[in-house]
Amino acid sequence: MTSSSTAHDPNGSTSSPSGDDIAVSIGESTECLVARVSGGDQAAFAQLYDRLAPLVYGLTLRILRDANQAEDVTQEVFIELWRHADQFDPSRGVARTWAATIAHHRAVDRVRTEQAHRHRNDRWAAVMVVADGDPEGVTIEGDERRLAREALERLEPVQRQAVQLAFYDCLKHTQIAELLGLPLGTVKSRIRAGLGNLRRQGNLAITD
Repeated sequence: MTSSSTAHDPNGSTSSPSGDDIAVSIGESTECLVARVSGGDQAAFAQLYDRLAPLVYGLTLRILRDANQAEDVTQEVFIELWRHADQFDPSRGVARTWAATIAHHRAVDRVRTEQAHRHRNDRWAAVMVVADGDPEGVTIEGDERRLAREALERLEPVQRQAVQLAFYDCLKHTQIAELLGLPLGTVKSRIRAGLGNLRRQGNLAITD
């Protein structure tokens, strides 16, 4: 996916920017761009797209593993950013993390719609089931997966996001840090804390 000087319309069409549209400073923060977008500034939206599209597309592509679907979801994400820019609260985090969270949710929703998420969850059970060949093991492991999903929903949002990216989407800690714009130590701490909370919920057999 590439960006260009052509302005991106939130409704899906493109147009060349006029002189009046070129009002966004190159050095302006992403948070300031979001604030401009919340006021309907299409020039700011075009620059926000150019700045965040690689992040959003890269994350969705890693989850969906399909370029066409990643393109579709990326467009959905930016439509949501345009429509709900006023909901961004800079006191709760940076704009990159906000966009990455929306992208992650959209991509996961797409996977679930196609019923592919079940195969991804089964990765956690495959080794144990194949190893012992015990029919009861399938049922036990199935219950374990259900409990794990329920426990995951009870985690703090930042911990849940880090655990999902690491274990459901199979991203390395360095990749997660790059995607979310966070220090590597922060990512590792969130994953450790999330796993610790998961272990304390229902005595789940979860290992790092």
